[in-house]
Amino acid sequence: MLAKIIQDSIAPNGKRLTTMQLRYQRFIHAEFMTHRVFSRNASSSRAIPVAKMIEQVRNDPAMPAHWGKNQAGMQAEVENDALIDLGLLMDHGQGLTAEETWRQAANIAATIAEAMSAAGYHKQVVNRLLEPFQYINVVVTATEWDNFFELRTHKDAQPEFQVLACAMKQAMDESVPTRCLYGKSWWHLPYVQPHERDMYPTEILIQMSAARCARVSYLKHDSTKPNVEDDIALYNRLIVAKPAHASPIEHQAYPSVDANYKSNNFVGWIQYRSILAQEEAINV
Repeated sequence: MLAKIIQDSIAPNGKRLTTMQLRYQRFIHAEFMTHRVFSRNASSSRAIPVAKMIEQVRNDPAMPAHWGKNQAGMQAEVENDALIDLGLLMDHGQGLTAEETWRQAANIAATIAEAMSAAGYHKQVVNRLLEPFQYINVVVTATEWDNFFELRTHKDAQPEFQVLACAMKQAMDESVPTRCLYGKSWWHLPYVQPHERDMYPTEILIQMSAARCARVSYLKHDSTKPNVEDDIALYNRLIVAKPAHASPIEHQAYPSVDANYKSNNFVGWIQYRSILAQEEAINV
């Protein structure tokens, strides 16, 4: 589980805009997606090599945070420590703990995924077998957090989501946002490094930020440092190409004079996606 502040900004109008990078169990991702005030990008099963995903599933499978005992309702109040019998499925499968059983399931899925990969099936098929045991990397940007924290830090939230939300709230509570100026001279640009701001014009910096948000990382997929030409090329493939994949341009914004001004899902900040839609007169 990871909740790391990437950029934290506060406008003269008092509105705070925060970008976080998260790592959490993929099996709660659908619930995370229900919060529509968030702009987000996430790592895709279709993009990650099968071998890399199998290694993660075998060595560090995503697991529940609470082994709840069956009862009526959506919440399990107490944990279950009963041993599990998998004798029908495998030898030496008797008397396993919940964690041991989960790891066995992850290893079985990894073995089947290896066989399908060896038979020539694409990662967009094979990696789906591994999703229950995957972690997912997500970048999220928002101005409105209160309802999310009220819901997801509550005792009735799914335990894994509660752990994530508490880590996110702690990260925000400990972060001191950077104060910025009005106008286009100052932008919220996740993953753009301070020294880069003096090297390139704003338009290029926005493209660099969007490309890195699409990768959910400052680094490239091969863990090397980004090259501005590579960032611009990725931006063009995503945003300029048709159909456009415009979600990576939802993280960049500059302050509005009006703290109540709404720009897509942001309040008090003007989101680049809305700017580009107006300037280009296109639906992005």
